[in-house]
Amino acid sequence: MIKSFFAIFIFILLLLFSSPVYSIDTSSETLEKYTQKISNKFTRTFCNTTKFGISYEGALAFAIGETNKEFKNNKLNKLIDYSLLRNSIINDLENSCQIYDFDINNLENL
Repeated sequence: MIKSFFAIFIFILLLLFSSPVYSIDTSSETLEKYTQKISNKFTRTFCNTTKFGISYEGALAFAIGETNKEFKNNKLNKLIDYSLLRNSIINDLENSCQIYDFDINNLENL
C-alpha cells in the first residue's frame, strides 16, 4: 500500500514538474549556410569533371549524383528553397568556372 502510494506520488511530481521539450528551431542563417555548402559541392564537382575532359552531360550527371549522395540524409533538405539553390549554383558556376550558358532546367534532379 505504501509502495503504491509512494510510486503514484513520485509519478505525479514528475508530471507536474517536468519541462516540455521543443524541437530545435532552424534559423535562416543555418539554411543559407547549408544551401551554400550544397552549391559549392556541386560547382566544385562539376568544374573538376569538365576540366578532366568529361562531356558536359557526363559531368552534369556525375555532379548531381555526387551532390545527392552526400546530402541525401540531411534533415534540412525539407526546408531548402530549391529555386534559390539553383540560382546560387548558376552564380557559382559563372564566378568559379566561367560557365555562362548553363541551363537552370538541368538542375531539376538535384
